Amino acid sequence: MRLRAKLLLLAIVPLLLSLALLAWVVRQQQRDLSQRERELVEATYMAAKEAELLNLVALARSNLAPLYDTRREDDAIRAEALARLAALDYGIDGYFFVFDTSGRNLLHPRQPELHGRDLWDLRDSRGVPVIRELIARAHEGGGFVRYQWQKPSSGTPSPKLAYAISLQRWNWVVGTGLYLDDIASTLAEVDRQVDENIHGTLRWIAATAAIGVLLIGASGLALNLSDARIAESKLRLLARQVVQSQEDERARLSRELHDGTSQNLVSTKLLLESAAAQLGAKTVPPALQRAVQRLTHALHEVRVISHRLRPAELDVLGLPAALDDLGQEFNRHGRTRFSLRVRGAADELPEEVDTVLFRVTQESLTNIQKHAGASSVQVRLIRHARGVRLTITDDGVGFDVPSIRVDPRRGIGLRNMRERVETIGGTFTIDSRPGRTVVRAELPRAAIERFEPRRTEAA
Repeated sequence: MRLRAKLLLLAIVPLLLSLALLAWVVRQQQRDLSQRERELVEATYMAAKEAELLNLVALARSNLAPLYDTRREDDAIRAEALARLAALDYGIDGYFFVFDTSGRNLLHPRQPELHGRDLWDLRDSRGVPVIRELIARAHEGGGFVRYQWQKPSSGTPSPKLAYAISLQRWNWVVGTGLYLDDIASTLAEVDRQVDENIHGTLRWIAATAAIGVLLIGASGLALNLSDARIAESKLRLLARQVVQSQEDERARLSRELHDGTSQNLVSTKLLLESAAAQLGAKTVPPALQRAVQRLTHALHEVRVISHRLRPAELDVLGLPAALDDLGQEFNRHGRTRFSLRVRGAADELPEEVDTVLFRVTQESLTNIQKHAGASSVQVRLIRHARGVRLTITDDGVGFDVPSIRVDPRRGIGLRNMRERVETIGGTFTIDSRPGRTVVRAELPRAAIERFEPRRTEAA
């Protein structure tokens, strides 16, 4: 793993761990808060229910007091008391019930089928002995009992809180109750809101973590891209320096061949010709004549090599003159017709641009001569407001550009041309099909202007 990746990992992992710990702490605190809020809501509701039950029982007691205080114990007074209690119902689910101290039901307005039944051993779904608990609280002077009982409005067992009192002379237990399912629904709503808050908080933490990771990743990517751009810039500068050093070496060798080797060959040739003239035409040895001929041929080869290494026209007259001279040489050595068209001030380009475009043309013509089998080549050099464009078009057999690009054993010249153009900030493209191949090199104005001060200094 690279150092930068390790640093990013060291930045991301603590962030994620700290946010995970924060999420856990927030979740625990919100759950504790939810539990306390739930208990508070339940206690408040239960206190309200208990107060309401006390008021209802007090109402029942006040209604029965005129009858109970008569100290009569006959069936008629008891029947009137039961009638008064039955008339005191409230709402669909509110009513008063009466049991005797042995657990026999005397009044249940919502479940008349229970009238007269012995319910002493009745238990609810949780095993609470409902009637015995009510009677026990009543004998204690009054008390609350929680149990499960069928709710009249729904017909299903629901939690209920009841309060019972005792009328000792009549051996009665009188009470009423309130159902608690509304408390359960309220608590369920509280739990739902708390869960939504927890989930919302966790989503915010997750979003923060994602944003943090993205920012760290983006910062790392920006650093990588910055480093990549710097490295690419350095590579291009190095490649340009390598190419420039190659061109400088070519120019030096060209001068050495022209000023040194070529002059020595010319001097040697003149000496041999002078010796031949002194001997006379009839007495000149054949070996001397062949030596003069070979020196003439060698001198021509040295001049050609010197010209190919660095044509003098490129430095003295500019790129159009050098391309024209290159085309004339191409015409002399092959059957392919060469034509050159120049538009704009193409003879005022910087030295680096001249060199690259000349080498691209030189390499292209070499490839055409060796492989294309073309009958004509057209070179177009255009200098316009946006930059300069060089196109070399031939009508040869063409080639498969993608396969040439991926084959390491072929296309070295094409890769060299592309690298040369891209090194100075240009673009290089090739379109090829049977009958037409176009090599195009384009340099924007900004790329050209980068080299103009250097040319001015050299001038």
